[in-house]
Amino acid sequence: MYLKGFHHLTAVTADAPGNHKFYTQALGLRLVKKTVNQDDTSAYHLFYADGAGSPGTDITFFDWPVGRERRGSHSVTRTGLRVAGEAALAWWRTRFADLGVRHEKIIEEAGRPTLAFEDPEGQRLALVADGSGAAHPWDQSPVPAEHQIRGLGPITMSVADPGPTDIVLTKLMNMTAAGRFGDTLVYRMEQAGAVGELHVTVDPGLPPAQQGAGGVHHVAFNIPYAEYDAWAARLKTMRVPNSGPVDRFWFKSLYFREPNGVLFELATDAPGFATDEPMDRLGTTLSLPPFLEARRAEIEAGLKKL
Repeated sequence: MYLKGFHHLTAVTADAPGNHKFYTQALGLRLVKKTVNQDDTSAYHLFYADGAGSPGTDITFFDWPVGRERRGSHSVTRTGLRVAGEAALAWWRTRFADLGVRHEKIIEEAGRPTLAFEDPEGQRLALVADGSGAAHPWDQSPVPAEHQIRGLGPITMSVADPGPTDIVLTKLMNMTAAGRFGDTLVYRMEQAGAVGELHVTVDPGLPPAQQGAGGVHHVAFNIPYAEYDAWAARLKTMRVPNSGPVDRFWFKSLYFREPNGVLFELATDAPGFATDEPMDRLGTTLSLPPFLEARRAEIEAGLKKL
């Protein structure tokens, strides 16, 4: 039983229209699912991904009326997004300068050229030169196909004590410790390339983060649909407190917190976003799982325009 890389990452916005504009127009991602938080139907849950809505490519957002995140440890601190190579990074650096997007210099991290930047709410992101895996460009993106974001890359989290987290990552989740750079430990999943790499920065002096807009809610790891029950049994056998089986309709989930408090999700690679919408119309209308369909009028009335 091994992880197939990341499945998605879910963050927090307090400005759904602005968020939609930035991720679809500035970053050129496709809105593949416009739905609501299934545990709080007053809030959008927006999924941005590649042209095919592939697992491992989507960054998603809950829209909550909250203040900005107070940065700190015990949290996910940066989300990597893969692009084809160094030429793509140079193109993006110019684009960010033209659009006024806050960004840093291109540097090398964990052996890959990396361009760190932030969205308008301070969400910490980075473009990483990594051409591994298949690419599924979106033909309506404002970004040329060869420079489009290919999916999630290394995701970085901050912990105070790496020991207990290391046990969960290596013994429960079958990751491999693969070295370090500076104060950051590198863990790799079975999936080759940056989509299968988790970075753990050791920050014992930082206070815990306070979640808010511009912060991350949870990170989801990709598991085969056929192994879902086995992973549920594994969590139970190893006595890991968890949510138990949760059916999100487009995928099945299991939630638990690692010892430093970061919320993890195991999410299946199927059925997928085209379960209830044609592939060419993903994200064009409000999509609801069957158990919420009877409340559509009520839910739609409570949502703001994108």
